[in-house]
Amino acid sequence: MSRSASGYHHGDLRRALVAAGVTLLDEQPPGRISLREVAREAGVSHAAPYHHFGDRGDLLKAVGDECMRDFLDRQESAVAAENDPAARLVALGEAYVAYAADRPHAFALIFDPELCPPGDASPERAPLIARNEELLAECVVAWLEGRGEALTDAASLAAALWGTVHGLAGLVSEGHLARDQVMPALQALVGDRGR
Repeated sequence: MSRSASGYHHGDLRRALVAAGVTLLDEQPPGRISLREVAREAGVSHAAPYHHFGDRGDLLKAVGDECMRDFLDRQESAVAAENDPAARLVALGEAYVAYAADRPHAFALIFDPELCPPGDASPERAPLIARNEELLAECVVAWLEGRGEALTDAASLAAALWGTVHGLAGLVSEGHLARDQVMPALQALVGDRGR
């Protein structure tokens, strides 16, 4: 019996399949996950996924939505744990990179352009993306206000910071940058070297 079988309850098959897909991402990249393997992990017949998902891509989109929820929750929790605007911005970046380092396959799935085309997110994913963008914008605005700087370039700065942090996340998750180098890099970005 699979590890996830005890989590399946009649009538909640879709959720059990998504949870099984999330679990499998901890072991392998999305490209190697099959509907049959997800069914096995969920403890159901190999035909069961087709009751909720038209194909493997539909299942992976739903798994990606769940990963995006987790990714956003981790960032929101990290930001909420800090009071200082610079510390909040650093915590946001650190949580972003930590997710990529801890869950590289989930991180890759979240940003897979075939399953979540930029500018064309699913109805489930769009509000999560919007909230993630709002969180970054809120942190950048608070940081600029705390420094007494004009907000005219806040959106451009947010885009530059996102690109930088996303690059750090990719470097760490692929083993090109040591994780212990992230905090100093983020602190250097926001001028918070004394934290």
